[in-house]
Amino acid sequence: MASTSSSLIAAHSLPVHPIPQKAQAGKHAPMALPTRRQCLLLFTATTALKAMEVPARAQDIPLFGLRKGLRKAEQEAEEIVKEGFEAVDKGIVAAEKGVESAEKGIEAAEKEIETAVSFGGLAQAGVVAGAEALGVLIATSVVNGILGPEAQKS
Repeated sequence: MASTSSSLIAAHSLPVHPIPQKAQAGKHAPMALPTRRQCLLLFTATTALKAMEVPARAQDIPLFGLRKGLRKAEQEAEEIVKEGFEAVDKGIVAAEKGVESAEKGIEAAEKEIETAVSFGGLAQAGVVAGAEALGVLIATSVVNGILGPEAQKS
């Protein structure tokens, strides 16, 4: 680790643009450019330092943290839908029981009506003949009421 930091310090102290030899002659001794080995060491050191950094999670980034919230909302929605289906199933069972009890009540009412109105075949024919005679009587009186005064004049 000490060699990594010393190579980083050495790399930062290198000049960005080479200084002409004439300007260096009077001031300082010429500095040598880093060799291939030094560059290789510098690149591996920076890669190692980069690898030691804590990797960022997408959930930690505010924009991508929405995924986590969305996932929770989806799970809650699934639970609500499951509860809804259970309630619907219970409602269907209760409705079926209500329909069955209504059918039993209708059947009982039909039986009571059949027993109360049960006529013999001859009695039923008599009732029908009486209804027809009543209908003919009413129809004649209506026709006589409409045509009555005119028919009597002719």
